[in-house]
Amino acid sequence: MKLSSEPIVFLGDLVRHAAERFDSVGIDSALPDAELLAGHVLGLSRGGVQAQILMGTEISEAQAEAISTLYGRRLAREPLQHITGVAYFRQLALEVGKGVFIPRPETEFVAQLAIDAIHRAFAAGTSSPIAVDLGTGSGAIALAMATENPAAQIFAVEKSPDAYPFTQANFDKYAQQGNATLIQGDLADAFEELNGTVSVVASNPPYIPLAMIPRDEEVRLHDPDLALYGGEDGMSVIHLVSATAKRLLVDGGELIIEHADSQSEQVCQLLLADGWREVRAHRDLTDRDRAVTAIK
Repeated sequence: MKLSSEPIVFLGDLVRHAAERFDSVGIDSALPDAELLAGHVLGLSRGGVQAQILMGTEISEAQAEAISTLYGRRLAREPLQHITGVAYFRQLALEVGKGVFIPRPETEFVAQLAIDAIHRAFAAGTSSPIAVDLGTGSGAIALAMATENPAAQIFAVEKSPDAYPFTQANFDKYAQQGNATLIQGDLADAFEELNGTVSVVASNPPYIPLAMIPRDEEVRLHDPDLALYGGEDGMSVIHLVSATAKRLLVDGGELIIEHADSQSEQVCQLLLADGWREVRAHRDLTDRDRAVTAIK
């Protein structure tokens, strides 16, 4: 099959060469990224690109040039999601770009903890549980809760003026059933009208200590500082999340906080000191400490 009347480049050769170059600069997902970027230009899924490669498909000079331009951006360690404008999270295709934190696969596990907590609220007899996402970023956790629990009421707050347009676009896309509300503001004083009525509070706050430099170039160069750094010890925003969640939750309500894989003990001790009950650490699917849950 040919995608152009004047094919001059084999798609497979272009993708393989790009994957080799990606691998040489330390990009872990070298081949998937090469395939996805080619698919972005050609209007194909990753599987579609793989099928065309197996068929020996040739592409035009213009298509090859467009794909190579994106490969150059990826070689410079611009995140794949910034190049394509999309981050996939559970069942969502979220709009992302410069200024908004890209949701990570490990946060899908944290979203599942929040969704499970909503299910427990339903099982306990709450007909329309309220859940809040503090510092929602792209809207990943909030919109996962909203789309997978349409009978719940979800509220989310995002502070960053750079991130907020992306957040709003994602809420416009996925909050069609009217069960998700987004505001711009500081999580410390958000949703005071909901005090004492919320069943679940979830948060993936900034938790990197100020003196710590992220290892990944994509994070260091492209993720916004406001979404990364949590004060001198990385705990300052987590303290705020704890206080706000205490204010919002009903007695017996659940808190879910994501953290770095080295911070589980710190977060547990912080929550115990704040008077939370049943404080539990959770490991994600890669067996790394990822989240702490607690009961008010």
